[in-house]
Amino acid sequence: MTFPAMKNDLILRAARGEETERAPVWVMRQAGRYLPEFLAVRAKHGFFEICRTPDLAMEVTLQPIRRYSGLVDAAIIFSDILVVPQAMGMEVQMNPGPHFPDPLVTPADVEKLTKNVDVDKELGYVYAAITRTRTALAGEVPLIGFCGAPWTLFSYMIEGGGSKTFQKCKSWLFKHPIESKALLNRIADICIDFLVGQIKAGAQLVQVFDSWAGELTPHHFAEFSLPSLQRIATGVRSKLAAQGIPAVPMTLFAKGANTSLAAIARTAGYDVVGIDWCVDPADARAAVGDKVALQGNLDPNVLYGGREAIEREVKRMCEKFRDGKAPKAWIANLGHGITPGVDPEDLRCFFECMQKYSKA
Repeated sequence: MTFPAMKNDLILRAARGEETERAPVWVMRQAGRYLPEFLAVRAKHGFFEICRTPDLAMEVTLQPIRRYSGLVDAAIIFSDILVVPQAMGMEVQMNPGPHFPDPLVTPADVEKLTKNVDVDKELGYVYAAITRTRTALAGEVPLIGFCGAPWTLFSYMIEGGGSKTFQKCKSWLFKHPIESKALLNRIADICIDFLVGQIKAGAQLVQVFDSWAGELTPHHFAEFSLPSLQRIATGVRSKLAAQGIPAVPMTLFAKGANTSLAAIARTAGYDVVGIDWCVDPADARAAVGDKVALQGNLDPNVLYGGREAIEREVKRMCEKFRDGKAPKAWIANLGHGITPGVDPEDLRCFFECMQKYSKA
């Protein structure tokens, strides 16, 4: 498959640990509800309808690239982490947040899941969206693919949606550790095939989102989440190599797992580690050493603080990451996804300030 030549490979170089002339920047959920052009599409189409319609997913993915052309260094395909449970046979509704009408209640309920998931068949619409979007980008910026981490998907599948206590899914870990690990590995194997399919379709980087990593103690993160994350990194590279396909950089964003950063860098097998806003960049770098690139980590709520605050905080963040040196192995981002109430022009200010203060 041939795609247009790249005009901006900044994020690819940073993800490989190379020194760059400035820090590349993108934001999680940048194709989303803060954009009026997205809301115009959403007014006519259901959330998962957009995910499953390649032309609509492409359009939404391209919206922030058009709006912030020259300021943003990557696109991320519009999809959702919960397409994996859907592929496993679970119903997921979005009204407005995720809801599973028939969650897993006991380990016996795992029998309700599809036993042999044809990932390419069930999620081929994501691949089609990636291929079309990669072509439409015309090399302006690289395209990121993604999936949810097994622990985070496991949590949704058992809790039936978001949770404040995580009582149901944690009860599984403590009451049924063997069955829990089996399900986590089952989810991981589907994620492996899904990411490989995205890379074959044209994704130039892939990210694994462990949104609920911080809900586990460091011990239980190491016992239940980290092994499945390692399984994904190893499995993706192994399958690509077996098919003669070059590997692409892999990012892990384990939100809240800041006390586990050293273990993640040492054993998880990812090229880039995302960090949230609750860890100092210098501390994060000290924890991971030079083993991985870092991604992050502005508090998303800074975008509500006005242009002066945005500039001040971006400058401070850049100083922390750069430490008086040229940007090396750092991809600038928020410490979590952008929230719906942000003024798009305030995000533009963030991008402009990044270009100003992250230069070598």
